[in-house]
Amino acid sequence: MTRRHGGKTPSFRAEHSDDPESREKPSHPKKRILFLCTGNSCRSQMAEGWARHFFGDSIEVYSAGTAPRGVDPRAVQVMGEAGVSLSSHTSNHVEDYLEIPFDLVITVCDSAEESCPVFPAGTRTIHHSFEDPPSIAGKARDDGEALASYRKVRDEIRDFVGGLQDPPGQE
Repeated sequence: MTRRHGGKTPSFRAEHSDDPESREKPSHPKKRILFLCTGNSCRSQMAEGWARHFFGDSIEVYSAGTAPRGVDPRAVQVMGEAGVSLSSHTSNHVEDYLEIPFDLVITVCDSAEESCPVFPAGTRTIHHSFEDPPSIAGKARDDGEALASYRKVRDEIRDFVGGLQDPPGQE
């Protein structure tokens, strides 16, 4: 697991600026967060699901991939076990969201961090890498062991997203 946000728990709280140009920009009522991974099939989907679970409609949550490949059925299964539905989620390309003014972009895998597009000034980007459940599951002896790897990463992502401070829109 890699943290590249100064070791502090990331916060959604808007940073206030004395820059007059930044004060003139219209603000949107809810903070927007994007979870970015390579395939937008597992880790970023789980993170989006947990953020919706923890913060409800107080924020706008998105997930995307640099090379989307469909939502992983095992991710849907293990999140469902935890009471979080991914059944309506779709796998989306990050380019579909480049026009959205995100407040925070979180890359959840090393590959996505390396190929992350440049977002406009004012977009905070942090990286928190999680192991890839399908890669771990590929070494499993049986389906139970494979699912255990998904559950482990699901719980790590739950703890990370649940530890984000100051839900947007609650300032």
